[in-house]
Amino acid sequence: MTITRLLARPMLASIFVAGGINALRATDVHATRAKKITDKVVPAAQQAAPKAPIPTDPATLVRINAGVQILAAAALATGRAPRLSATVLAASLVPTTLAGHAFWEESDPQAKAQQRLQFIKNTSILGGLLLAGVDTDGRPGLAWRARRAASDVRREAKQVAKDARREAKLARAQLT
Repeated sequence: MTITRLLARPMLASIFVAGGINALRATDVHATRAKKITDKVVPAAQQAAPKAPIPTDPATLVRINAGVQILAAAALATGRAPRLSATVLAASLVPTTLAGHAFWEESDPQAKAQQRLQFIKNTSILGGLLLAGVDTDGRPGLAWRARRAASDVRREAKQVAKDARREAKLARAQLT
């Protein structure tokens, strides 16, 4: 792991540990804000996965989200499954941002400006998480590996075909 990744991952993860702890400490406040989003998302999730036990209580969902953020942030900070943990954090950040920083609903200009700033900050963090989610630590990614494997197979198939033609030609020569 490079020094940049060694430093950047915990820095990126720190906001989620702090945010998760804050959400656990003030669940009721966060649940009130989250209700607008959970009222829309939960029915859609239940329809998409009818047999899954999806909680409907906003407070429970806030606690689950906080736990997921803390665990994924710890994994990202320590370099354990960094791509997966960054992707999980990105997925958890979207509803958190929509629920917590709905600047378009604010009427007070100062509060609106503050919420807009927080919304943009979260959007920036989301961009960093998306980059971390595709970071391969300098190793080739799956797409490159798949293209390379396909190229290797084509090259080997051509060689096998060439060898087969040569063997067939030798076999014909021996028969005559």
